[in-house]
Amino acid sequence: MLVLSVVIYGSHAPLLTLCKVDGLIPFSSTSVVVLVELTKLVFSLLFLLTWNRELLGVAVSWRHVAPFALSALLYAANNNLVVHMQLFMDPSTYQVLSNLKIVSTALLYSLFLRQRLSMRKWLALFLLVAAGVSYSCGGLEDPGSPSKMQLHITLVGLFLISVYCLISGLSAVYTEAILKTQALPLSLQNLFLYFFGVLLNLIGYFWSSGEGSFLEGFSSWVLVIVVSQALNGLIMSVVMKHSSNITRLFVISCSILVNALLSATLFNLQLTLLFFVAVSCVSLAVHLYYGVT
Repeated sequence: MLVLSVVIYGSHAPLLTLCKVDGLIPFSSTSVVVLVELTKLVFSLLFLLTWNRELLGVAVSWRHVAPFALSALLYAANNNLVVHMQLFMDPSTYQVLSNLKIVSTALLYSLFLRQRLSMRKWLALFLLVAAGVSYSCGGLEDPGSPSKMQLHITLVGLFLISVYCLISGLSAVYTEAILKTQALPLSLQNLFLYFFGVLLNLIGYFWSSGEGSFLEGFSSWVLVIVVSQALNGLIMSVVMKHSSNITRLFVISCSILVNALLSATLFNLQLTLLFFVAVSCVSLAVHLYYGVT
């Protein structure tokens, strides 16, 4: 599952590029998020009917359900922040600074879940940040675009990226805490979480929708994105239930390799020295965190 998740994370950006028409994404990102949440909800219901059917008649207290509403709200808030941040910074700056969510997630993981991390493990996590920054700053190069990347961000953008990293870490750690403290099967917990996810994102869609239809601009590649992201969400719930958010951070960082190989193969982008710096940082981080005793 971890290998599959690495592949899905790494293929997300190339798939989005394949969806573009005249350089623009033709569909509503809010529609895609709603469909991803709905697909996860359907999969969770199917898993429940297949492996935990006896739980359908079990009485569930609102105390089991209510915490997932806040979790879904945090995820929905983060999805909307990603869109609004683009107004106050360029995409390259977002890619670089969003790596700070590794630090915020680790800090909140250590604080709220009372998981003490050694200096060696903190070093490994900062290496993941360095890997992400290196890759974002120029791990791939388009031979037809010789101009160097220039970062731009406003004070509002800096504030929003800080809030984004905080909410990103908080939503992940809070969800992990719920999944681990409740004695319910994961399929039932997922059912609660994704129900609220569909509900909140539908409200967001109708709140911000324009004149276009819900499925406008959709193609077969968009359907691949929906199914793959839904599958990845289910895998990440397993990771948070039985492992930790730190494992999730390593999965995301390892996806750099998949992203680079797909981008080089599909779009003829060239790997630069910064890509190999990023891969070296990730490899050393994995060794420090999991390999050294």
